[in-house]
Amino acid sequence: MSELLHRIKIFVYRFADTVPHYLLLKPDQGLEAMWGPLQGALGFGDKLETAIRRRVQEDIGLAAPERLLDLEMPGRWTIGDEEIVEWTFGVRTMHDLHPDRVADVWAAHRWARFDDAYQSLGLELDRAAVMRLHTKVLAA
Repeated sequence: MSELLHRIKIFVYRFADTVPHYLLLKPDQGLEAMWGPLQGALGFGDKLETAIRRRVQEDIGLAAPERLLDLEMPGRWTIGDEEIVEWTFGVRTMHDLHPDRVADVWAAHRWARFDDAYQSLGLELDRAAVMRLHTKVLAA
Protein backbone atom coordinates (compact mmCIF):
# COMPACT_ATOMS: atom_id res chain seq x y z
CA MET A 1 0.00 0.00 0.00
CA SER A 2 1.39 3.39 -0.94
CA GLU A 3 1.28 6.57 1.10
CA LEU A 4 -0.26 9.62 -0.58
CA LEU A 5 1.60 12.89 0.01
CA HIS A 6 0.42 16.30 -1.13
CA ARG A 7 2.90 19.14 -1.71
CA ILE A 8 2.62 22.75 -2.83
CA LYS A 9 4.98 24.82 -4.96
CA ILE A 10 4.56 28.57 -4.74
CA PHE A 11 6.07 30.97 -7.25
CA VAL A 12 6.13 34.41 -5.60
CA TYR A 13 6.27 37.41 -7.92
CA ARG A 14 6.10 41.18 -7.75
CA PHE A 15 6.32 44.05 -10.21
CA ALA A 16 9.38 46.29 -10.35
CA ASP A 17 9.53 48.94 -13.06
CA THR A 18 6.29 47.50 -14.54
CA VAL A 19 8.06 44.15 -15.17
CA PRO A 20 7.35 40.99 -13.16
CA HIS A 21 10.19 39.67 -11.03
CA TYR A 22 10.13 36.16 -9.60
CA LEU A 23 11.49 35.04 -6.25
CA LEU A 24 14.15 32.34 -6.47
CA LEU A 25 15.16 30.46 -3.36
CA LYS A 26 18.10 28.17 -2.75
CA PRO A 27 17.93 25.72 0.16
CA ASP A 28 20.95 25.13 2.32
CA GLN A 29 21.94 21.69 0.99
CA GLY A 30 25.49 22.18 -0.20
CA LEU A 31 26.38 21.35 -3.79
CA GLU A 32 23.00 19.75 -4.53
CA ALA A 33 21.01 22.89 -3.78
CA MET A 34 19.17 24.30 -6.79
CA TRP A 35 17.28 27.54 -7.31
CA GLY A 36 13.55 26.97 -7.08
CA PRO A 37 10.22 28.25 -5.75
CA LEU A 38 8.89 28.16 -2.23
CA GLN A 39 7.61 24.66 -1.50
CA GLY A 40 6.43 22.41 1.27
CA ALA A 41 4.10 19.70 2.44
CA LEU A 42 0.36 20.08 2.51
CA GLY A 43 -0.85 18.86 5.90
CA PHE A 44 -3.77 16.53 6.49
CA GLY A 45 -6.97 18.57 6.37
CA ASP A 46 -5.21 21.70 5.06
CA LYS A 47 -7.01 23.78 2.48
CA LEU A 48 -4.75 24.86 -0.37
CA GLU A 49 -5.19 28.60 0.09
CA THR A 50 -4.64 28.41 3.84
CA ALA A 51 -1.52 26.28 3.43
CA ILE A 52 -0.12 28.63 0.79
CA ARG A 53 -0.67 31.70 2.95
CA ARG A 54 0.88 29.97 5.96
CA ARG A 55 3.96 28.82 4.00
CA VAL A 56 4.44 32.32 2.53
CA GLN A 57 4.18 33.91 5.95
CA GLU A 58 6.31 31.40 7.88
CA ASP A 59 9.08 30.79 5.35
CA ILE A 60 9.64 34.22 3.83
CA GLY A 61 7.80 36.61 6.15
CA LEU A 62 5.17 37.92 3.73
CA ALA A 63 2.04 38.66 5.73
CA ALA A 64 -0.51 39.24 2.99
CA PRO A 65 -0.08 37.85 -0.50
CA GLU A 66 -2.27 39.88 -2.85
CA ARG A 67 -3.25 37.51 -5.58
CA LEU A 68 -3.29 33.73 -5.80
CA LEU A 69 -3.10 32.09 -9.24
CA ASP A 70 -3.70 28.39 -9.72
CA LEU A 71 -1.29 27.41 -12.49
CA GLU A 72 -3.52 24.40 -13.25
CA MET A 73 -0.65 21.98 -13.65
CA PRO A 74 -0.77 19.42 -10.86
CA GLY A 75 1.99 16.85 -10.90
CA ARG A 76 1.67 13.26 -9.80
CA TRP A 77 4.34 10.58 -9.52
CA THR A 78 5.34 7.56 -7.46
CA ILE A 79 8.65 7.12 -5.67
CA GLY A 80 8.94 3.76 -3.97
CA ASP A 81 5.83 3.34 -1.83
CA GLU A 82 4.99 7.06 -1.83
CA GLU A 83 2.61 8.68 -4.27
CA ILE A 84 3.18 12.42 -4.51
CA VAL A 85 0.67 14.99 -5.75
CA GLU A 86 2.05 18.49 -6.26
CA TRP A 87 -0.06 21.64 -6.60
CA THR A 88 1.53 24.70 -8.22
CA PHE A 89 0.47 28.31 -7.59
CA GLY A 90 1.64 31.83 -8.26
CA VAL A 91 1.40 34.46 -5.52
CA ARG A 92 1.70 38.18 -6.12
CA THR A 93 3.09 40.45 -3.45
CA MET A 94 3.80 44.16 -3.19
CA HIS A 95 5.99 43.73 -0.12
CA ASP A 96 9.59 42.75 0.35
CA LEU A 97 10.69 39.65 2.21
CA HIS A 98 11.44 39.57 5.91
CA PRO A 99 15.27 39.33 5.79
CA ASP A 100 15.68 37.47 9.11
CA ARG A 101 13.02 34.92 8.23
CA VAL A 102 14.51 34.25 4.80
CA ALA A 103 18.04 33.91 6.21
CA ASP A 104 16.84 31.40 8.81
CA VAL A 105 15.32 29.06 6.22
CA TRP A 106 17.21 29.63 2.95
CA ALA A 107 20.88 29.71 1.98
CA ALA A 108 20.21 32.37 -0.68
CA HIS A 109 17.37 34.23 -2.37
CA ARG A 110 16.99 36.75 -5.16
CA TRP A 111 14.39 38.45 -7.35
CA ALA A 112 14.86 37.76 -11.06
CA ARG A 113 13.28 38.84 -14.32
CA PHE A 114 11.64 36.07 -16.33
CA ASP A 115 14.61 35.19 -18.56
CA ASP A 116 16.99 34.89 -15.61
CA ALA A 117 14.44 33.01 -13.50
CA TYR A 118 13.70 30.56 -16.30
CA GLN A 119 17.37 29.79 -16.89
CA SER A 120 18.19 29.54 -13.17
CA LEU A 121 15.49 27.07 -12.14
CA GLY A 122 16.94 23.62 -11.60
CA LEU A 123 13.95 21.49 -12.62
CA GLU A 124 12.16 21.33 -15.96
CA LEU A 125 8.74 21.30 -14.22
CA ASP A 126 9.66 24.53 -12.42
CA ARG A 127 10.67 26.15 -15.71
CA ALA A 128 7.33 25.12 -17.24
CA ALA A 129 5.49 26.53 -14.22
CA VAL A 130 7.27 29.91 -14.28
CA MET A 131 6.60 30.14 -18.02
CA ARG A 132 2.88 29.53 -17.45
CA LEU A 133 2.83 32.05 -14.60
CA HIS A 134 4.64 34.64 -16.70
CA THR A 135 2.14 34.16 -19.53
CA LYS A 136 -0.82 34.54 -17.13
CA VAL A 137 0.68 37.61 -15.45
CA LEU A 138 1.29 39.37 -18.76
CA ALA A 139 -2.19 38.48 -20.04
CA ALA A 140 -3.91 40.02 -16.97
